[in-house]
Amino acid sequence: MANLRNIYDSRRIWKVVFLAISLVLVALFLYISNNLVKDLAVQERERMEIWADATQELATMGSESGDNGAGASATDVDFLLSIIEANHNIPVLLVDDKDNILLHRNFRLPEPEDSLAFEISPTNLEYLNKKLRHLKNSENKIEIQIDKSTTQYLYYEDSTLLRRLAYFPYIQLAVLILFFAIAYFALMSIKRAEQNKVWVGLSKETAHQLGTPISSLMAWMQLLESMGVDKSIVTDMDKDVKRLSTIADRFSKIGSMPDKELVPINEAVTSSLEYMRARIPKRVSLYIHTNDQTNNGVLLSQTLFAWVMENLTKNAVDAMDGEGRLDITVEDSPNNVVILVKDTGKGIARKNFKNVFNPGFTTKKRGWGLGLTLVKRIIEEYHNGQIYIKESEVGKGTTFGIELPKIKSES
Repeated sequence: MANLRNIYDSRRIWKVVFLAISLVLVALFLYISNNLVKDLAVQERERMEIWADATQELATMGSESGDNGAGASATDVDFLLSIIEANHNIPVLLVDDKDNILLHRNFRLPEPEDSLAFEISPTNLEYLNKKLRHLKNSENKIEIQIDKSTTQYLYYEDSTLLRRLAYFPYIQLAVLILFFAIAYFALMSIKRAEQNKVWVGLSKETAHQLGTPISSLMAWMQLLESMGVDKSIVTDMDKDVKRLSTIADRFSKIGSMPDKELVPINEAVTSSLEYMRARIPKRVSLYIHTNDQTNNGVLLSQTLFAWVMENLTKNAVDAMDGEGRLDITVEDSPNNVVILVKDTGKGIARKNFKNVFNPGFTTKKRGWGLGLTLVKRIIEEYHNGQIYIKESEVGKGTTFGIELPKIKSES
């Protein structure tokens, strides 16, 4: 029992460690990617400032040439124009202080533009003005002071590369999360497959090992009966041997889909608890609540279903320390029959509602913590049903719910 608890605790620790490492790696990646985007944004800002300086210099040269007839050298003009022409990927708008568009570059205009045309088409102008209104609310703005009375403004958008890089960390984050999720579920699937193999192998080996002594006991009983031993003693022994045979049969069915038959649920519940009624403490009151309206047919392996009811009954009796009330109620729903197992025991903390079905989890001082795991497997895998804790309150009791698909009769 202690080993199973240690295994269960170690698995929880490894899950937490795995999650923590994943979060650290994701945070580190986002930090590096965001810094890269910021650095690129700074570089684009610097390029736009150089572009603005070149524009200002050209305007100043033109002004000086008009004032005193001294023209700028062709080399200087060509150099400044080359700076302006070198921008092929950053969308730029140059406007005056009245928001009149003087120049635009690298925008995807709605209409093709004639390079020889001096005016912007109405459709393109409307598009660019819309861009301008948007850019005026951003930080991507550079003021260009041409002279004392003339001011121009340069607005620019982030380049396509920068915009893509801005989304890149989140795309990578999604990929990383997907990768870790697939890796995690793959590891869990492998572990579950290995556990199932061990579980099935152990169950079948147990059934096989029980077969030999059960056969011997049956032979001894026949011998005792032929020797004239008291029939009541032989009858009691026969009950115990049949009980052992039932247990062996249950274990043999683990790992393979058992044969099922259509059984009225009321009879299945009542017969499943007959064995337990005589074996629970007298201070535990057991009540079974059924009625004709809930007596729907259900496909069951009666041997395994009885095992489920016995396990739940034993757990309830242990939770009540051998004294209290246990109510088994059969209810009806549109598609399922519902079986409620309610005790007046210690109750289960809400944080453990899911953990109670995990292998090795138990609140008892003695026990392996496998009973509810087995119950869950029988109900969900072999009967296509569902088992859950409907309600529980510490110190007041617990109600387990079982839902099984009912077979509707043909009208």
